[in-house]
Amino acid sequence: MRIAVLVSGSGTNLQAILDREAADADFGAEVVLVLSDRPDAGGLERATAAGIPIAVVPWNGDREAFTALVCDTVIAAGAEAMVLAGFMRILGPEAVRRFPDRIINVHPSLLPAFPGARAVEDALAHGVRLAGVTVHFVDEQVDHGPIITQAAVPVAPDDTAETLHARIQILEHRLYPEAVADLAAGRLRVEGRHVRRDPT
Repeated sequence: MRIAVLVSGSGTNLQAILDREAADADFGAEVVLVLSDRPDAGGLERATAAGIPIAVVPWNGDREAFTALVCDTVIAAGAEAMVLAGFMRILGPEAVRRFPDRIINVHPSLLPAFPGARAVEDALAHGVRLAGVTVHFVDEQVDHGPIITQAAVPVAPDDTAETLHARIQILEHRLYPEAVADLAAGRLRVEGRHVRRDPT
């Protein structure tokens, strides 16, 4: 499966996917485009270093026009699915219509708890004992789509947002490439709010 990875920041999850692609002949996914809303995103540098085409679609304040341009750019690159890896823009409903059950996202909480951009800070503010990672399909609501996989991360009494997020990212880098491989292999079936993983 040809995929586009969308990034806004340093691209550590992108790197985890690229590393898995390079190491696993059976990975089943090929990154054909890395797209960002920011020209200074570190993920673009990672893509360039790996010889992968890049594209920048700046946020223009119009979600519908932005979403259409992102989708057009992804399709022009020949990608069949979108993998959001630290992409900090919310795509409009057109993306879900054009890529049904082919957009996935990774989020640093045990959804539905703590959606949004400050998930780790919100978890600490609420005093939870467990934080975590969720990989999910993207639907028309924010951090809401059917859950593919989750894993918990214990919260230490002296955790800061930085230390907790660092441990969460360790799990992200393991779980997200696995979910991409499952998507590429057609092993994931969405049934309402549930995702079934067919046996290999």
